[in-house]
Order: sequence, then structure tokens, then C-alpha cells
Amino acid sequence: MESFLQKYRGVSPYQAISLTFVALIAFGTLLLMLPIASQNGSSLSFLDALFTATSASCVTGLVVVDTGTYFTTFGQMVIIMLIQFGGLGLMTIATLFSIAIGKKIDLQERLRIQESLNESEVTGVVKKCLKIMRLTICIEFIFGTILAVHFYGILGLKGIYFGYWHAISAFCNAGFDLFGNFDSLVNFVQDGTVNIVITSLIILGSMGFPVIEELVHTPKLSKLSLNAKISLLATAGLIIVGTGVFYFLENGNTLANLDSGSKLLASYFQAVTPRTAGFNTLPLDKLRPVSMLFVIVLMFIGASPASTGGGIKTTTFAVTVLTVRSLLQDKREIVVFNRQLDNSYVSRSFVIVSLAVAWVIAATLLVAAFEPDELAVILFEVVSAFATVGLSTGLSQHLCAASKVVLIITMYAGRVGILTFAMALTKKYAVNSIRYPKEKIMIG
Repeated sequence: MESFLQKYRGVSPYQAISLTFVALIAFGTLLLMLPIASQNGSSLSFLDALFTATSASCVTGLVVVDTGTYFTTFGQMVIIMLIQFGGLGLMTIATLFSIAIGKKIDLQERLRIQESLNESEVTGVVKKCLKIMRLTICIEFIFGTILAVHFYGILGLKGIYFGYWHAISAFCNAGFDLFGNFDSLVNFVQDGTVNIVITSLIILGSMGFPVIEELVHTPKLSKLSLNAKISLLATAGLIIVGTGVFYFLENGNTLANLDSGSKLLASYFQAVTPRTAGFNTLPLDKLRPVSMLFVIVLMFIGASPASTGGGIKTTTFAVTVLTVRSLLQDKREIVVFNRQLDNSYVSRSFVIVSLAVAWVIAATLLVAAFEPDELAVILFEVVSAFATVGLSTGLSQHLCAASKVVLIITMYAGRVGILTFAMALTKKYAVNSIRYPKEKIMIG
């Protein structure tokens, strides 16, 4: 049997990654349109099936129909399959399949795997795929078992299914839930087990596989790589600051009827979930406008590289902040943890931020042209789609066809990576050996 990856010969690694998600979305769309996927036995419309398949494959969590009440067990299993494949990446799945059938992975295929895993070197990428799979199965099984036991006491046998299903959704930072009525985990706002397990899965999924692997094999934090240190510091900082900000802003609003411990727990959960997870224990449509703006910022930053999450990534945000600080201090080098950052990372970070901002603005303007809702609500939904978060105030269920198409493309671009998406569409030019004279311009 011909290896799945061999079908992508002749295309760049960026195009190969983009095409794998197109294939996964198309396959999911067809399955979700089957009458067997819906409770009422009717076929889901093509656009709604495409939206749902894109949201699941891109581990976003935005929905146009209620996952828990609209879909049958078959439809829900299709969605969780798309989430699992989308979270791991189809290139990883295809590599594991090729290994299973005894096919060798050639250099061209390794280069594509390297790009999909965001690795700096091609050496060991196949072994990395195997480690990612083992790590994923282990984490989802352990935390899924805890949830299954907990939900069994609440829902009976159905709770076992719910436990493992939501463990996959949380670890892949998808945010899909089966509790119905678009309520997410609002009814579990004071449930310590659900809150701690779900947030732990979200954090592990958003940290990135290389960072988790380093934590497992590196006994001392001081021995971690610079990438791991920046990712962990940014993650911890955003969660701590986010918890404090939510507690302060929502104390007299959505947190008003909770006791002190539950207020802290709910604030912590809401600080974690915008990191591209999509679950919520507080009603988002009742948040103060300033709290919604803060959530937008957290969603835009997102998770760490090579993770199941989206956004511009924590390292990109950190490098941008460090670059600004160095420029303000009139320093030529950017030094962090006694290491100097290469200028290529600085340029890449600013390109990612610039493209992300431009995309969000353009998508927001397009949706605003089609929808009568407030601009803040539209911006919230667009950033949620771009950062593959899935948090929603309920706007997705009421969008017109044109707006759904905008969000579908936005979710797709956000999942494959805005830089990867742009480079997949850009023609590669040969290196120009001609050098032109330099000239100064005024900046600022």
C-alpha cells in the first residue's frame, strides 16, 4: 500500500500541512451530513456540517448546533475523532500509519513532518511522532479515568463515556462538550474535580509536546531549554495574572453568588480556558465588557508552539515583548535567561503578530458587514475562531451563511498557523544574488 505521505510529493511542507487539514475537514463534513449522525434522522446542511467539521478538526469548539442534543453517538464519535486527529495533526497520524504498515519514511516526508511538529531539526522526527502518541494516550487515559469515575457517580454508565470523551476534548484544547443547551461546564462551576482535571488537561495540551517531554526527562528546571523556560514562564504568568484579573473584575458580577473558594476556582478556570480551550464555567454573555476584552487578549496570545492549541503562541508573545523592551532600552541584543535570541526569531515573531492582527481586523470587518451585532461581540467570536479557542457568547448559532464562511476560513488559518497558511499560498521565489545599496528612512 502506498504511504499516505507520498501523495504530497511535489508540494512544499507548508502546502502539505494545509492539505492534510483540508482532507480531514472534507472527510468529517461528509460523515456529519449522514442521517445517522443526527438525532432526528435528517441530514445536517452542508454549511453547518462544514462549520462543525472545521471547528472539530481545527480543535476550536465553536458550534452552530448543540453537540450534546443534536448529534447521535455516531455523530459525537465522528466529532471526537476529528478532534483527536486535528489535535495530534494528520501528518503525525499518517506517519504512525506508515510505520504500522511497514513503510519507510523518506527525507521529503521527514521534512514535512518536521514542519508540522515545528521542530528545528529533521533528525528524530519519526521517533518524536511515536512519543507524542504514547504521551497523548497516557494523559488522556489517566485523566479520562478520573473524569469517568466522577461522572459515573452523577450520570451513571453514561458518565464513563462522558469522562473519556471530555478528556480528549480538553487535552486537544477543543472545548466541545456533551452537556447540552450550549451551557458548556457552567453547571460544574463549584465542582472541584471537574475544574482541576479539565484545567490540568488544558494546560498540558497547551504547553506543547516538546516542553512536556523535557519536563519528564529533565530533573532540574535550570537545565531546561530556552524554549521550555519561556513557554512555562509565559504560561504560568498568564494564568496567575488572569486569575487575579478575573477575580477583581467579576467579583461583583458573575462571581457574586459564589463563596470565596468557588470564586477563586472559577477565576482560575476562566484564566486557563482562553488559552485556546473553549470550555467555560461562567456565562460568557454576562461578562463585563472589560472582562470580555481581557479574554480576547488571552485568546489572541494562545498556547505554546507544537501544542494542540492556537493563537500567536506564548513564545511569539514573549519574544515580541522582549524585543520592545530591548528597543526601549536601546539594546542591540535580546537576552533572556543568559541566552541571546537570533534575529530570525524576532523577525518571525513580528511577522506572525502582524499577519494575525491584519487577519482578525479583516475578518471582523467582514462579519460586521453581514451581522447587526455589536462590534465587541463580533470581535470576540472572530478572535475565538482565529485562536481556535471556541469560547462564544452565542453568536455562532445565529450567523448568516457568509459570516459562517468567514469563520470557517479563519478557524482553518488559525489551526494550520497564520504563517504556514500565508506561505502555503505564496509562490516561492529563487534567491536573488543581486545586492542593492542601503538607504535610511524615518521610523516612528
